[in-house]
Amino acid sequence: MNDEKVIDEVIQEVTEAAPHISSGLKRRREYVGEENPSGERQMEADVWANELLQELITSIEGVGEFASEENQEIIDCGDGLSVTIDPLDGSSNIPTNNLVGTIVGIYDEELPCKGTNLLAAFYIVYGPLTTLMLARNGIVNEYIVEETSGDQVELHLGSEDIEIPEAKVYGFGGNKHWAEDFREFEAEISKDYKLRYGGAFVGDINQTLHHGGLFGYPMREDAPNGKYRLLFECNPVAYIVEMAGGASTNSEKSILEVKASDIHQRAPFFAGTQDMVSRIEEELRQPQ
Repeated sequence: MNDEKVIDEVIQEVTEAAPHISSGLKRRREYVGEENPSGERQMEADVWANELLQELITSIEGVGEFASEENQEIIDCGDGLSVTIDPLDGSSNIPTNNLVGTIVGIYDEELPCKGTNLLAAFYIVYGPLTTLMLARNGIVNEYIVEETSGDQVELHLGSEDIEIPEAKVYGFGGNKHWAEDFREFEAEISKDYKLRYGGAFVGDINQTLHHGGLFGYPMREDAPNGKYRLLFECNPVAYIVEMAGGASTNSEKSILEVKASDIHQRAPFFAGTQDMVSRIEEELRQPQ
C-alpha cells in the first residue's frame, strides 16, 4: 500500500472513532491510580482511548510502528509508516469539563526521529464542536466531524488552506517555575497581547492558529526540558503551525529539527507567528 493510502486510512480510523471517544469521556472521569511512562497520572479515559486507537491503527496495512504517550515501548507492526499518538491530550481537563483532544503524527522514518520526517499531522478537538485540524501536502485544513444517522461519520470543510494571522493572543504553561528572564518576557508581551491559556495543548494551539500569536511551554527551573513530548506532541503541532505559515522553536531552532533519541523525550516548545517566534528566540538567546 502506498503512503498516501496509509495516511488516508489513519485519518479515517481516528476520525471515525472521534464521536465515540467524545461521548465516552463522561463515563471515564476518574483516575486509575497508575502513571504513564512520562510519570503522569492516568485517567480511565486515557487508558480506554489508548487501547481503542491502538487497536484501530495497528490493524492498518502499511503502518510499521505505533507509539503512544501511554505506552512504554514502540509496537512493531511490520513494514511501513510510523504513527505516534497522544490519545487524550489535556485529559486532566475532563473532571472540569474543559477541552481535550487527540494528537497524531505520521512519519516516514523509524522512531525516534526528527519532525522533518513527518508526512502528515493532525489533531482533534473535543469541544462544542468536534474538529479535525489536518496538515498534509503543505496545506492545513480544518474540518467539522459530524456523526450522522447509522453511526456514520462525515467531515465538513470548515476552514481551507489556513494561514496563521497577525498576533493577537499568547499563552504559556508552567508559570510556577519560570526562570526570571522568561517571567520578564511574559510581563512585557502581556502589555500588547491577550492572554489565552486553557491547559490543553490542542485548545491552546487552536487559539493561536485562529487568532495569531504565540503559545509555548518553556524550560522550567524544575524541568529544563519543559513538559511536552517531542514525538507525540511537539513535532505534530509544530508541523501543523509551520505548514500554516507560522514557525516553531525550542528557543534555538525549529522543533522539527530537534533530534529525538528517546520516544518519550521532552522539549521546550514555542509556536506561532514567525515574528513572535523570532522574538522569543532572540530573548532567550541573550546572555544572562
